[in-house]
Amino acid sequence: MNTGLCYDDVLLVPQYSDIKSRSEVNISTYLDEKIRLSLPIISSPMDTVTGTDMAVAMGKAGGTAVIHRYNSIEEQCELAINAIRKGTQDSTVYVGAAVGVTDDFFERAQALVNVGVSFLCVDVAHGHHMSVREAIEKIKSNLDIHVMAGNIATKVAFKNLSSWGADSVRCNIGGGSACTTRIQTGHGVPGLQTILDCAKIEGFRITGEKRTKIIADGGIRNSGDIVKALAAGADLVMLGSLLAGTDESPGHIVESNMGEFKEYRGMASKKAQFEWRGRSSSFEGVSTFVPYKGSVASILEDLAQGIKSGLSYSGCRTIEELRESAIFIKQTTNGMRESMPHILK
Repeated sequence: MNTGLCYDDVLLVPQYSDIKSRSEVNISTYLDEKIRLSLPIISSPMDTVTGTDMAVAMGKAGGTAVIHRYNSIEEQCELAINAIRKGTQDSTVYVGAAVGVTDDFFERAQALVNVGVSFLCVDVAHGHHMSVREAIEKIKSNLDIHVMAGNIATKVAFKNLSSWGADSVRCNIGGGSACTTRIQTGHGVPGLQTILDCAKIEGFRITGEKRTKIIADGGIRNSGDIVKALAAGADLVMLGSLLAGTDESPGHIVESNMGEFKEYRGMASKKAQFEWRGRSSSFEGVSTFVPYKGSVASILEDLAQGIKSGLSYSGCRTIEELRESAIFIKQTTNGMRESMPHILK
């Protein structure tokens, strides 16, 4: 039986550094040869995370976003159009959009490409599936567009999705903050382990832009986890809960005697499924409220500074250098406890 590692199981070993300032650290990355991002962060295609405002904010911060698909084709296209119009006033922004694998998914994909999205995301819970293969192959055969797909948990799945035509793959099953897949189904692989396994596949660790990109999606709670994901081999990370509860996330602020909150929910939660399609099947998510956080711009800036600091502790100026130089060490439960600010307990 193999052992799987999650983010809390490891630390990166500090190394010699000649970096005098975080301004020397470049955390830019490529989604493909056309899409270069100065911030390696993508906002998740959840209806309480990514709409027009989040897509615009992510683009301005140097990252990108995937507009959720839990609406009509016309509504999703309108969100995308508004994001592209607003976002490109000052600079070029890249806006992605999600599609499913059944019913009108190809009609939706065509419509989104026609309005100018930069990439499509084939968005399902279990990406290592024949329906995903059929969807990827149909899109790639008929449309000239970057296809992101997932989610997957194994290197076999990553290799298969790449061979089916996926340009980037979302890696992790069941690790999201609002996801209960591992509890409900007993299936999953710890998030960091999935990244480590997929990054070791021969032919997929070639330096440069032309290879299937690894997106660490789920279980990331802070900038330290992002640094660990990048060091393990991820090209970018996808975030949900860290960006939820902000001004730019969809939904209204709810006031109570405990403070201000906004809704945040997994798309496989009972509430999300009923509101989206009027019925529910397997419940593999939860719905809750998170504290209101203000502008997402300040959160993204803090994350960017934390990532740059992380690279500097390994003496690295780029993500590529970090992948080559990073040294992981396992930590015990007491080691994880020691890592926390224990004076507050």
